[in-house]
Amino acid sequence: MSPAPVRNWAGNHGYRFGAFAEPTSLAELQDVVSQAERVRVLGTGHSFNALPDTTGTLVSLRRMPDAVRVDPQRAVAAVGGGVPYARVVTELHRRGWALPTTGSLPHISVAGAVATGTHGSGVGHQVLAGPVSAITTVLGDGSLHTARRGDPAFEGHVVALGATGVVVDLELDLVPTYDVVQQLHPGLTWRDLLADPAAVLALGSSVSVFTLWSGADDEPVGEVLVKQRTDADPATTPGRERLLARLGDPRPPEAPSSVLGDGDNLTPRGSAGPWHTRMPHFRHDREPSWGDEQQSEWFVPLARAAEAVAAVRSVADVLVPALIAGELRSIGADDIWLSMVHGRDSLALHFTWRNDDALVGEAVRAVEAALAAYDARPHWGKVAGPVDVDRLYPRAADFRRLRRSLDPAGVFLNNHLERLGLA
Repeated sequence: MSPAPVRNWAGNHGYRFGAFAEPTSLAELQDVVSQAERVRVLGTGHSFNALPDTTGTLVSLRRMPDAVRVDPQRAVAAVGGGVPYARVVTELHRRGWALPTTGSLPHISVAGAVATGTHGSGVGHQVLAGPVSAITTVLGDGSLHTARRGDPAFEGHVVALGATGVVVDLELDLVPTYDVVQQLHPGLTWRDLLADPAAVLALGSSVSVFTLWSGADDEPVGEVLVKQRTDADPATTPGRERLLARLGDPRPPEAPSSVLGDGDNLTPRGSAGPWHTRMPHFRHDREPSWGDEQQSEWFVPLARAAEAVAAVRSVADVLVPALIAGELRSIGADDIWLSMVHGRDSLALHFTWRNDDALVGEAVRAVEAALAAYDARPHWGKVAGPVDVDRLYPRAADFRRLRRSLDPAGVFLNNHLERLGLA
C-alpha cells in the first residue's frame, strides 16, 4: 500500500479521511466498499475543494487495471474509472480513433472529469461527460450497477460527484482521429470582445480567451487561442476572416504567451498535429498549469456573455491582486442533470488564483456578486461560495431521489455534498 496523500495537486486543500485504500482489482474494491461505513474516491487530486473528503475510507483507483478497450464496430471505448485521459487519448489515436474534445489537462482521470462536469471549449462540444454512453459503479453493498444512455434517469448518473457509487467503467463515444492546428492571437480588444463574445468563441473548433482582466476598452483583452481542426471548413463561419484580422497576426510558435508564459509544458502552436497533442493546453508528459494555486469557474448563459463579462470587469480591481490568469470558453448545452451547462449554451469564466485564502475569498465573493443576475453555476470541483442547487439546477430534486435509491445508507455522502444540498 502506498502512503496516503496529504494534499491535492495544487496544495490548497488537505484531504480528510479515516482510512486510505488503493485496491488493485475490482473484487478488492468491492470488498473495500462493502466493509466501509463511508467511502469517497480520490481521482488525480485536481479538485480544489473538499469534494473528496470523508470520515471513512478514501479510495484511489490509480492501481486498478488501465486497459482501454476499443469496439470499432460500435465506435466506443471502454475505460476504467481511474484511467487518466493521457493514457486514453494516446491509445485511441494509436488505433485511429479520437474523442470529440478534451479538457485543458490530460492528467486528470476520466471518471473524475466526468463526475464533476469538466470540459474543454467550443459551443459545438459538450462537457466531457457528453460522450459517455454507459457507466458502471460499485454501490455501497459492493454490487455493480450499470446505466446506459436511453435508460430512465441515465442523465442523473453521469455528473454525479461520486455520490451514487465508485465509477469503475465508462463507455465513451468515439470519432475518427483528426489533426488540429492552434494559433495564439494577441490583438483582441475589450471593445471587440464585448461586441459579440459568442462570435469570438466560434472562431475555431475550440477557442479560449486568456485575460488578466485589465486594460481599457481599446486595449487588448490578453490573447485568443484558436484551435482549428484541419478537416473543418472555417469559411462557413460568417465574418470569421474579418474578426480574425482584428485579432492580429498569430504569435510565432516560439514566442511566449503574455498570460500562459513560455513553459515547456504547453502543447505546440503553429503547426498541425494529432488532436490529442493540440486540443489540451498542457502536455501530458509535463506538470500542468502553474501549481501552488487555486481555481474557480462559473458558467452563465452564452446569450448573456457580454453582460456577464462586463459585470466581472467592473470588479477587476478586486480580482487582480489574487489573479494568475483568467480564461473564457464556451460549451454546448446538454441534458445531464447536474451539468453546469444543463439546458443552455454557456460561457465559462475561469480563474486561476494565487494560493492565498484571504485574497481568493475576497475575489470569489466579488465575482459571485457580479454574476448574481446571470444564474451563474460554479464548477463542482473548484473554489466557490454556497450554491442554491434547487434554483440553479431544474433536476436537482430528481438527482436527490436517484442518489437515495442507489445509496440509501449514505455511504458516499460527505459534509461537502450535504452543504450543497444534494443529500
